[in-house]
Amino acid sequence: MNKSQKKANSLGFFKQPKDTKVVVAMSGGVDSSTVAGLMKSEGYKVIGVTLKLYDDAKSSKKSRQCCAGQDILDAKRVAQKLNIDHKILYFQKKFKKDVIESFVDSYVAGETPIPCVQCNQTVKFRDLYFYAKEIKADALVTGHYVSRVQKNGTAELYRANDLNRDQSYFLFATTQEQLNFLRFPLGEMKKNETRKLASKLNLNVADKPDSQDICFVPNGNYASIIKKYKPESFKEGDILDTNGKVLGKHEGIINYTIGQRKGIKIAHKEPLYVVDIDASQNKVVVGNRESLFIKEIYLRNLNFLDDVKKYKNNFYVKVRSTGRLIKAKINLKNKETMITLNENEVGISPGQACVFYSKDDFGDKVLGGGWIARTINKYLST
Repeated sequence: MNKSQKKANSLGFFKQPKDTKVVVAMSGGVDSSTVAGLMKSEGYKVIGVTLKLYDDAKSSKKSRQCCAGQDILDAKRVAQKLNIDHKILYFQKKFKKDVIESFVDSYVAGETPIPCVQCNQTVKFRDLYFYAKEIKADALVTGHYVSRVQKNGTAELYRANDLNRDQSYFLFATTQEQLNFLRFPLGEMKKNETRKLASKLNLNVADKPDSQDICFVPNGNYASIIKKYKPESFKEGDILDTNGKVLGKHEGIINYTIGQRKGIKIAHKEPLYVVDIDASQNKVVVGNRESLFIKEIYLRNLNFLDDVKKYKNNFYVKVRSTGRLIKAKINLKNKETMITLNENEVGISPGQACVFYSKDDFGDKVLGGGWIARTINKYLST
């Protein structure tokens, strides 16, 4: 081994970048395009891969979706500009089964699903991971804003340097095997720095707006998707207060989410919020804001990146992507795992993720997480 090979390259491999094959997941946005450009500029053997996940819906020009037809064209143009190989993988059937149908089923069950986590957990970090392995790539590189720290041969996941862009919440279901293979070059960068780098690389997507809509939900109209797949879900039912008194009628529980205030359409002396959705009884429960306070969270389908028992006095959870870290306790029971919050939090809904963190010298470390199965509201425990 010569001297140049003794020092790890920027991705942590002890070989020249030109001898390191990387698959870059290219969505057509500025982040993934910049990562592809960065890898190319550093001399890596880059293969850009774009996933076609759904058949393009008719949406307005104002809609900002990811993985849409225009994005695939943008990714192809960036690959041509960088002179790298570019592949399109057609994962529509996988995406429909693992993400869209799961999204619909969750909403019909009265939950508030997060399809972006499901997408990362399945087609992106499972199926794309297998593809990268099949072509004998050394790493799968993405444009996510998360930090990856290598310690004693094992990769650990941390919140990004720019907490306003941090995407660790969406990656809690990443397995250790996947994490060892993944790389996240943007983890230490801020968004404006990414755009500057894209401009420096002369990429035509440098000023492209960020995607905001869920890719298969044009213009944020969730109800239209539910209606397409399960039109029978729009059944009229009762809206009750926390004492069981009927206050009015709803036109389908899929029109409501926990914590919702607008659109309840019931006159009341104080603001009303959706505090519970009972799909089995087809009813919506509303109450005041205090009724939203959560004491306990019960989880299903957990994924662990570390032994949470080691962090008894240094354990935090995040219950929404834009939420704060909340000090908590975890009780690993045989049949279900319970989280007890040390601080008040409102509007926590089944179907969302509860992600575990601890704090150390490197930042906020992701320990894993699980899907919220049910919660104990203040009004239910009195």
